[in-house]
Amino acid sequence: MAEQKTTPELDLSEQRRVRREKLSALQSAGQDPFCQTRFDWDMTSAQIREDFDALEGKAVKVAGRLMSKRGMGKVSFCDLQDRDGRIQLYARQDEMDEDVYKAFKKYDIGDIVGVDGEVFRTQRGEMSVRAKNIVLLSKSLLPLPEKFHGLQDRELRYRQRYVDLMVNPEVKKNFVVRSRFIKHVRDFLDGRGYVEVETPVLNTISGGATARPFITHHNTLDIDMFMRIATELPLKRLIVGGMDRVYEIGRIFRNEGMDPKHNPEFTTVELYQAYADFNDMMDLFEELLSSAAQKLLGTYCVQWQGEDIDLTPGWPRMTMAEAVKQYTGIDFMAISDDAEAVAAAKGIGVELAETADKTWGNALYECFDQRVEEKLVQPTFITMHPVDVSPLAKRSPKDPRLTERFELFICRSEMGNAFSELNDPIDQKQRFQKQVELRDKGDSEAGMMDEDYITALEYGLPPTGGLGIGIDRCVMLLTNSDTIREVILFPTMKPMD
Repeated sequence: MAEQKTTPELDLSEQRRVRREKLSALQSAGQDPFCQTRFDWDMTSAQIREDFDALEGKAVKVAGRLMSKRGMGKVSFCDLQDRDGRIQLYARQDEMDEDVYKAFKKYDIGDIVGVDGEVFRTQRGEMSVRAKNIVLLSKSLLPLPEKFHGLQDRELRYRQRYVDLMVNPEVKKNFVVRSRFIKHVRDFLDGRGYVEVETPVLNTISGGATARPFITHHNTLDIDMFMRIATELPLKRLIVGGMDRVYEIGRIFRNEGMDPKHNPEFTTVELYQAYADFNDMMDLFEELLSSAAQKLLGTYCVQWQGEDIDLTPGWPRMTMAEAVKQYTGIDFMAISDDAEAVAAAKGIGVELAETADKTWGNALYECFDQRVEEKLVQPTFITMHPVDVSPLAKRSPKDPRLTERFELFICRSEMGNAFSELNDPIDQKQRFQKQVELRDKGDSEAGMMDEDYITALEYGLPPTGGLGIGIDRCVMLLTNSDTIREVILFPTMKPMD
């Protein structure tokens, strides 16, 4: 918050000049605030408010940023903002060293101070700290955004998250929820015998998902490398090695479009469990996310994107074909011919990508993607995806065109993806080869051949269930955020220049 309404740019420049002059004066007097090394605070604003009756009249030390100054002459009031919130400071000249008070009067909004004082309540009933001594710990050389408008420009908020957190303290709540959600995920999985591991971010092969990778170059080895688009293949190698339950929470990088649901770098948790299948993963995902809502928010009912979402366990489970039939009327299970399936899709205005094979499976998937996904509001598991779009999932023993795979959708958004993992090395190599053919046709998102992973499968991968969850999407749900940039502290931004 600023001392005055200062909108013209020249006025901002003048404020910067004045603040630098104040800094120079302090430095010339041997009082350089940047030479302060520490301050032994012992209380936060929240602790004072929560335990005021016991603390009233007691000495405390608080530290934080000055967010406002008011009053004239021999008495001043300030709002001090620390990690927990704000507390009012009361400074009176005849209760402090005169030189300290005079120095304090010259401090600016945004300056960081340490305060020795006493907890008390003002005549107006405001819980406050009566200052006995105030020391300048760091000088703010830029004024904070104007009092009544704050930092409202979204683009600027994301670029200058440090200012956003200062002047929009409610923003911090999203990231506290994020931190607590990630801790909940760890506690949940650790309690079920999973082991947290780390796998490479840089790889010589891009694999584990259908996505366009970022490419970098390793100078010493003189080879191009790919930033990971998934953690799947290294984690399943560990299942082959006998680590029966593993997970990784990590950053993923995809060189794709940006929109309210997508950022080029994002966070997932991928987990794998030997001797389990995709049904076990559905049960686990439902329990994990519903218990997170109950633990972090105290309720199963949340609001997101203008919808009331009920996370009470017992979420519906529909095959992709059932969902397409319900919402479009096309019964793909009654169609066996590729041409007929493609014609049915075109009949409702669905087009297949030029690089995609014109198959029954691709037609089914595109009908779902283009006509059904947007209608799924309440938590719904969509199961049995076509093999054409599931190169790492096990085929259904009932219908080889389909795989034992699901995705969870909430409020038109995919929240996670899971398989009964394909453990047949011969089938897997054929599917990799199909991805290579698609890549050769110009599909930059298709996967590559991973011979070492085939070798791992040849040693034997037990029946395994795998699950990948988008951490950012889950936090968006739990914080009612309409864009992923509200739950990533430093989202990717185009340079100002």
